[in-house]
Amino acid sequence: MLKRLVLACVAAVTLAAAPLAATEIGSMSAEETADFRAAVRAYLLDNPEVLLEAIGVLEQREAAAQATNDDQLIAVNAQEIYNDGYSLVEGNPDGDITIVEFVDYRCGYCKRAFPEVQELIETDGNIRFILKEFPILGEASVYASRFALSTKILFGDAAYSALHNAMMTMRASVSEASLIEVAEHLNLDGAAIAAGIDNPAINQMIAANHALGQRLAITGTPSFVFGEQMLRGYLPLENMRALLAEERAASGG
Repeated sequence: MLKRLVLACVAAVTLAAAPLAATEIGSMSAEETADFRAAVRAYLLDNPEVLLEAIGVLEQREAAAQATNDDQLIAVNAQEIYNDGYSLVEGNPDGDITIVEFVDYRCGYCKRAFPEVQELIETDGNIRFILKEFPILGEASVYASRFALSTKILFGDAAYSALHNAMMTMRASVSEASLIEVAEHLNLDGAAIAAGIDNPAINQMIAANHALGQRLAITGTPSFVFGEQMLRGYLPLENMRALLAEERAASGG
């Protein structure tokens, strides 16, 4: 990433420093081109802070462009993000900010974020939270999501939420036996849940979430729609609180 930024900035500085029009640069002889490149190189070596300044400007422009693109992606896919009709909705249903999390049960950063997201929702009190199953880390991840969604279909949202919480904190590897054990500890029929994982409705839910993730340029977990912003990756609790304040300030809340 840094190498790409440096190369882009060198190119920009080179063009900005050129006293000749683009057509004149293109007509330089090999000797003139070599002299010009040597002069630019010497300038950059004598003034390396120019590169740092250019990198900063480029990063700001790229971040702004990404934010604009994310705004458009969220607007176009708003129905599927916020009201798909099957994803678990928790927190305050009338909250002024909606947070949507795409999660994989085998993702270490998802597990790290889990207690912090829970604390954020509980202490804030004005967040509508939506959970989206997004298994991307192999067949065990897919099985875990199928097991969770089978629980939702068979026993409802409260059981699904309890199982989700337990699966996010379980230490055992994902397997049919380990998930049945977790379910049994919650007084759920783990064998029935396991028997229901091939329900076509589960296939549709996971496929829809994957398609949505692809449209939103989500390639990893955890990923969030945080109000009107995309957050791809883990963010500590205090940073999430700052982002919430920023979102509320932007919306006049």
